[in-house]
Amino acid sequence: YLFTGPRGTGKTSSARLLAKALCCENGPTAEPCNECHICTSITVGNCLDVMELDAASESSVENVREKIVEVASYRPAVARYRVFIIDEVHDLSAKAFDALLKTIEEPPPHLIFVLATTEFNKVPPTIRSRCQKFEFHRGSVQDILSRLQHVAQAEQVEYEPAALAAIARMSDGGYRDALTLLEQAILTANGAITTEQVYAQLGLVNEETVDELLGHLKARDIAQVMRLLGEIMRRGRDPRSILESIMHRLADLTHAAFGVDEALDATQSAAMREMALRIGPDELLRLRSGIADAHGQIRDVTLPRLWLEAELVRLCSPVVPVAAPPTVVREEVRQPRPVERPAEPVVRSTPPVATPPVEEPGPPANSELKRARQVWASVVRELSELSKLMKPRLAATKVGSFENGTIQVCFARKMDLDWILDSPKREAAIRDSIRKYAGEAWVVRLEVGERSAPAPVDDPVECVLEGDQLREAAKEVFQQPPPEPNDGQQP
Repeated sequence: YLFTGPRGTGKTSSARLLAKALCCENGPTAEPCNECHICTSITVGNCLDVMELDAASESSVENVREKIVEVASYRPAVARYRVFIIDEVHDLSAKAFDALLKTIEEPPPHLIFVLATTEFNKVPPTIRSRCQKFEFHRGSVQDILSRLQHVAQAEQVEYEPAALAAIARMSDGGYRDALTLLEQAILTANGAITTEQVYAQLGLVNEETVDELLGHLKARDIAQVMRLLGEIMRRGRDPRSILESIMHRLADLTHAAFGVDEALDATQSAAMREMALRIGPDELLRLRSGIADAHGQIRDVTLPRLWLEAELVRLCSPVVPVAAPPTVVREEVRQPRPVERPAEPVVRSTPPVATPPVEEPGPPANSELKRARQVWASVVRELSELSKLMKPRLAATKVGSFENGTIQVCFARKMDLDWILDSPKREAAIRDSIRKYAGEAWVVRLEVGERSAPAPVDDPVECVLEGDQLREAAKEVFQQPPPEPNDGQQP
């Protein structure tokens, strides 16, 4: 038999129950008596014919040969079968699997193997093909909560319903982890198990405080966010645990917002729905995405406290960096201003002046700027993949101008530009990447602001006349007599 599934879902316990069902003196039976000598010895763990091997610590071929292969040929001493339970079987070495395979291929009728693993894909196909597979799944919050309530009542322990619900949510679907947390809460409780005690035991932030923080984030109140974050940290909470608390709460609120009731516990489902409605589905998704990105990056940060504060302030910023396709931004920047274009007759009245710009300034400037933007888009993609910390800083940048081998890059926020300039390595990475995609070394100017490049010259007439020439041309146009009627014919 091959039992697979996440940790703490009952694989090894089920293997012992299977051994009891097969070896019970009143069996084989689906309901072992738990009273006979065989059942009690399996419960205690001293049954001669039920042997357990932890492959995580005994993975060598010598251990497999000594404890399994050499013993497998002997008949059971007291039980009906000889049962081998191998936990975390995927940790066995390749030679150990080969030694085990010889026994599994042609096992004696009295021999039964129960293999438990959390990583099914690491078990060799030759072993998997000779086993019956049973999958174990994570428990729901409701199922784990019911189990915790049953244990607490059996142990005559007083508790707050919200405290057990918090343990059920934080166990991540693992029954063993939930029972371990409950046991720790019972040992440290001064009377009844309270919600505040459970959160302090887990090192997390209570839900009321997280809800207050989320409210300030939605209101984009930077001062209140920084004040509350400082209070939380003064209570001894780690920045990583703060992010985990926010992620858990956002997950519950998202489930409530979209009506996924089975993921919620009955003690707080109504309150969470009300909170989710106040924040709104779109804002929940925005905050959840930002917090998830921050949680993935915090492991690489040397100053997590200051970095977390900066990330929460960034979520409050009205300018949210969205990695939109570069063409969208370019079109907005490149829109010409029709009111500034000279009237069409100017070209006909001054053809010698208009002729030179038609060939030279227009299309080359447009194509060079377009190429510069393509190069910068490639640079942003490459650096975002190499560094998760650079991704949000470069996402809101755009090319302001490109002239004579000098590219101007505009940042939406000054703090993003300061972060780049704080490290010579980051500046060098940008220049090296530009050289890679441009094929030559460009001068790079990093600035703050919405400055954009001059409008592209789609029509060569634009910018042909300047100063006195423009004034003289305008006089010629407005001093001409009106056109003669054309007898109703189209001109």
